Amino acid sequence: MLVCPMAERNKEPILEVLADYVDETSPAFGLELGSGTGQHIVHFAQALPSVTWQPSEISSASQQSIRAYVRATKVTNVQEPLTIDVSQPWSQWAGLEQGCCDFIVIINLLHMTEQGLEEMFKGIGQLLKPGGICLAYGPFAMNGIILPECNVQLDEMLQARNPEWGLRDVEELRQLANTNALWLERMVEMPEYTKCLIFRRRQLSEH
Repeated sequence: MLVCPMAERNKEPILEVLADYVDETSPAFGLELGSGTGQHIVHFAQALPSVTWQPSEISSASQQSIRAYVRATKVTNVQEPLTIDVSQPWSQWAGLEQGCCDFIVIINLLHMTEQGLEEMFKGIGQLLKPGGICLAYGPFAMNGIILPECNVQLDEMLQARNPEWGLRDVEELRQLANTNALWLERMVEMPEYTKCLIFRRRQLSEH
């Protein structure tokens, strides 16, 4: 199993935000894009048993780690990880059907996404049920400003590794969401200078 210390620190604060949107009396389906080690999804699965969780990863090593966490925790509501490349059109996302998701979770992925950000938001808009939510967690810029200095350094480090990477501006994401039938419903300040952005899929009657 792979272990990410950051995931160990932030999994519970993220769960506390996510749990606000889960009706524990009704079955639901949740997709995590870029599941990484699997630490988050098994934590969510243990705490929110009414949700069937679908992990996804393009890395075979990460997929193996996800399977190991599922075995170790004995959770029964996590499905076999799918191989999803978020830069590809959503119709190529491992055969997931339109409107199949009540929840989509994205943790520390947006600032390491290359040219696939538009395709990712198109996919989120297509896969979420009307009224469904997407929780995006990570460090973000606000109105072109990155704070504090540690996030500035992170942004510079990311762009040095790949010029397409870097902290995304909340306004940029809000506009991308808006063009894909999503709206930014809530922004939650989180530990270590991060945020949870809650995007909700518009109801069919909304324009």
